[in-house]
Amino acid sequence: MEQLSLPASHQAQGNIALPGSKSISNRTLLLAALATGTTEIRDLLASDDTARMLESLEKLGIKLENFAENAWRVNGCAGNFPNKNVDLFLGNAGTAFRPLTAALAFSNGHYQLSGVPRMHERPIADLIDALLQAGAAIEYSGNPGFPPLIISPANSDLSKPIQIRGDVSSQFLTALLMALPLTKRKATIEVIGELISKPYIEITLNLMAKFGVQVQRDGWQSFIIEANSQYISPNEIFVEGDASSASYFLAAGVIGGNVRVEGIGQHSIQGDVRFAEALTMMGGNIAYAENHITAHKAIKIKAIDLDCNHIPDAAMTLAIMALFADGTTTLRNIASWRVKETDRLSAMATELRKVGAIIVEGADFIEITPPAKLTNNAVIDTYDDHRMAMCFALVSLGGVAITINDPACVNKTFPDYFLCYRKIVG
Repeated sequence: MEQLSLPASHQAQGNIALPGSKSISNRTLLLAALATGTTEIRDLLASDDTARMLESLEKLGIKLENFAENAWRVNGCAGNFPNKNVDLFLGNAGTAFRPLTAALAFSNGHYQLSGVPRMHERPIADLIDALLQAGAAIEYSGNPGFPPLIISPANSDLSKPIQIRGDVSSQFLTALLMALPLTKRKATIEVIGELISKPYIEITLNLMAKFGVQVQRDGWQSFIIEANSQYISPNEIFVEGDASSASYFLAAGVIGGNVRVEGIGQHSIQGDVRFAEALTMMGGNIAYAENHITAHKAIKIKAIDLDCNHIPDAAMTLAIMALFADGTTTLRNIASWRVKETDRLSAMATELRKVGAIIVEGADFIEITPPAKLTNNAVIDTYDDHRMAMCFALVSLGGVAITINDPACVNKTFPDYFLCYRKIVG
């Protein structure tokens, strides 16, 4: 197995230009493909996840042109994919798999969707159940409730509200919202239970509006898409820097010095920008601008007790910050960690113990008590999960060397992550 050793360090200093947001990139690619007209997408994330989406759209008959660095021209199909009999392999890209499943359910074709073994362990039943209510024809070709999937032409029925659970993954609701305009009928979605990761739904609604589809909502419990809604190209769209990726460098600044993160600002449409608020609670000094955020070293890092529903991905970085805090930190409402690229709650607990932390792992929370001294030369397993690798790099700022197993897993969202990290850490 490939390994990367990071030397002990105590300071972080410099500027980082963020890659594009994965969430915005893959949503924008799909909306551009479904729209009427041609869309130029700039600052698109170059990563494994976006590569899976681009490959899939091309197989579905969408004409794509990479006309400049991280810039793509997408010729939309006006809601009707040209190719009607396609096999798609989507790796472990949930932001491609879930929305494509929903869009293809209403595309009047025959499709098979599969991924890597871990993708076949990630539950999708709640999305499929919702699509079946709307008249979709979808079968499981392996274990019920999990990919791979076989999709046939739907017999759409939107006469009743579609009910979907909100407490498993916000990507299910995102997929449903983005796909229903393809039916051209009025559709109502009712969310059962608490909706987790609400900021990710806000990203979805914001982008749908940029492509001409306004969704009415009653709080977070119901959503209405009007009949004859259709996506229309905005001609040009810029992808924000990835707020989840920003979390590692902002945390580095609070732990070890002064780091400016460019490509995201105070008015970002991404919920994970609120990670900076959590850093302030922990004693960090954060300064905002329109297109950058700067983090300065904390005099003392404070332990916190926080509901992390609004920042589920960035909350993983708080778990590492807890190693530097003055007491026990508790991160709550993070059950969604269990259905990500790996069971992140279990993985985080296991690896934090390797560096000396005392951990209490619950069904939807984690308690982290830092050690008096971090364990030197710990070897961290990453579980083919990009965020595990990126988070644990920060441990080196505690003056200890650390080894990251399978560092290439960061290719999923941030191929240059370790180059950027070494640039600021000394």
